[in-house]
Amino acid sequence: MHIAVTGASGEMGRALVPYLIEQGHSVRSIDRTLPAGLWGSPKLNYWAADTRDYGEFVGSLQGCDALVHLAAIRAPTNHPDAVVYNDNTTSSYNALSAAAVRGIKRVCLASSVNAIGGAFSRVPRYDYFPLDENHPTYSEDPYSLSKWVLEQQGAAFARRFEDMVIASLRFHWLVESRDRARERTLYMGEAAIKHLWAYTLLGEAARACLLSLTADFKGHEVFYIVAPRTVSSEPTLSLVRQYYPNTELRREFPDNAGLFDCGKAERILRWRHLDPRSQV
Repeated sequence: MHIAVTGASGEMGRALVPYLIEQGHSVRSIDRTLPAGLWGSPKLNYWAADTRDYGEFVGSLQGCDALVHLAAIRAPTNHPDAVVYNDNTTSSYNALSAAAVRGIKRVCLASSVNAIGGAFSRVPRYDYFPLDENHPTYSEDPYSLSKWVLEQQGAAFARRFEDMVIASLRFHWLVESRDRARERTLYMGEAAIKHLWAYTLLGEAARACLLSLTADFKGHEVFYIVAPRTVSSEPTLSLVRQYYPNTELRREFPDNAGLFDCGKAERILRWRHLDPRSQV
């Protein structure tokens, strides 16, 4: 496939693009500016485009077979609320609309576990653990709300264009290694409580993106893409009893088992987050 990747110069993009090429695909790297150091490969070409500009976006997708939309403001902390929300929702809508105009049938959208609220909420509300794709949203900040709307846009386009297959992947705090996730969680202090001590490895996120473009399903689907274990040294059950005592537990949580249910991704995408312990 010739796969377009927006936000390709970002952290996730820099992990995804070489992975796609290694897997035999060609890539169009789309970002607002061309990167300073261009990586030479016959399977990679660069296109400068602002995904908030619909005309530029449509032009950038010429000749592409699939789209991975990563471009977004990644948190509500460094920009005015209206900018975060407007930029993200306009960009994700343009991604779906431009893909439809270009006849692109497979689209992967970078969503977030925060689509239901969480890390940026004043007080996170979790009705039950583990969290699955049926959990209601209690998002309140502009970033989390923009990710919830991104998913609703995906569902709407799948209804309107029945031959489009769209995946919204709920990533959590993309990092290069479990050790790095542990270090940053310790630095976070009490903020880690809202994050549920979770993370997603960049390499595993890249693998999920490609699988979402090739898996056999129809319409629009949402998937949690999160590591299976927390980075806390404290047992998960102890953490839940201390910080979320009123949250329903729908299964047992041995040791440091994670609080996100990625079973849907395993069933449909055939994706399962690699546990670093299995490499030993």
